Amino acid sequence: MHYAWIVAAVTFLILLATAGVRATPAILMVPLEHEFGWTRAAISGAIAINIALFGLIGPFAASLMSRYGLRRIVLSALALLAASVALSSTMHAQWQLTLFWGVLVGSGTGVTALVLAAIVVNRWFDQRRGLVLGILSAANATGQLVFLPLLAQTVTRHGWRSATYIVAGAAAAVFLVVLVWLKDRPADVGLLPYGALARQPPTPAEPSVARSPLGGLFWAARSREFWILAGSFFVCGASTNGLIGTHLIPACMDHGIPEVTAAGLLAAMGVFDLVGTTASGWLTDRFNSRWLLFCYYGLRGVSLLFLPFALATRHIWLTGFAVFYGLDWIATVPPTVRLTADTFGRENVGVVYGWIGASHQLGASLAALGAGVIRTSLGDYRAAFWISGSLCLLAAGLLIATGRKRTLAQPGPEMIGAPA
Repeated sequence: MHYAWIVAAVTFLILLATAGVRATPAILMVPLEHEFGWTRAAISGAIAINIALFGLIGPFAASLMSRYGLRRIVLSALALLAASVALSSTMHAQWQLTLFWGVLVGSGTGVTALVLAAIVVNRWFDQRRGLVLGILSAANATGQLVFLPLLAQTVTRHGWRSATYIVAGAAAAVFLVVLVWLKDRPADVGLLPYGALARQPPTPAEPSVARSPLGGLFWAARSREFWILAGSFFVCGASTNGLIGTHLIPACMDHGIPEVTAAGLLAAMGVFDLVGTTASGWLTDRFNSRWLLFCYYGLRGVSLLFLPFALATRHIWLTGFAVFYGLDWIATVPPTVRLTADTFGRENVGVVYGWIGASHQLGASLAALGAGVIRTSLGDYRAAFWISGSLCLLAAGLLIATGRKRTLAQPGPEMIGAPA
């Protein structure tokens, strides 16, 4: 077995643990509201900071990984996550919520974000990249499946602090796995990337762009395709982890659905997302990524417009929504990474996709905060779901404009900044 598959498995565990950490605030929102009297909008504000940092740190994490190595940076991030989540069990003031779950957890998860998956796939695989990226993208869904029901049961029986211990322990366990098994590049174990037939010399652009996240942004921003991908991914974030991942459980509880049941529903969505995202990776290797994204955003928009009705009728239609939406949850990632690589070159995927991913998380951050404000102001989430669904339909139309596919010229010296 090629060592690339071991690296992919370790990366899957990293992303799985990160997904468990990022899913935890959805479980804690109502218990924190009851114990401390913090408003839904205030708690959502801390989560919004978390999500924004999760995205904004991605491009700089790609730069640090290129300079100092994947293994060293990922180990630092996992140590930060384990410590900050464990310390959050002692919080009693709102500023501590913002510090632990907003700033520190957001920074740690920003390093172990999907930019890590993009870098691993493009370094270690010359073939099956779409399939592997689909599997790694589905780690978010698997994290929900593994952690959400367990955390909901723990919060119900033992209080919210016990849930933080579980998540912190998971991050510490993955730290040990990374310490033993993760390698930076195929050359570290004397191999070529999986499927490569000949050793490729490093391109001159790779170290320069990797050392200059801002230079990579300025270079990529000259392209219309960058803004189309970043804009559509902004909507992707606003309609997934920012809205559904953060507020579906509280929305279910508003309609009398117990927290454990709501967490199980979100976990079930994770099961179908695992299938949908893996299938999306397979499809990305075979079909036009632009049309795949058009279908994904359009179907997601329809499902979100339908969600308020499903919540009102509770279990029957809500289960149907979970299946339909779950298949589409993160299916957008493989074709978006493919379009990024096709347009900007594989050697630049880390930094450029990092900025596109940052747009995703800014959309998620805005949706997390906006939905909390809408719930506090109007008493329900209907307007938030309708706005998000409409944005998805708009993004589906926007993707029609990505038909022209070209590789940009490499950045010249004027676009390359100083080393990070």
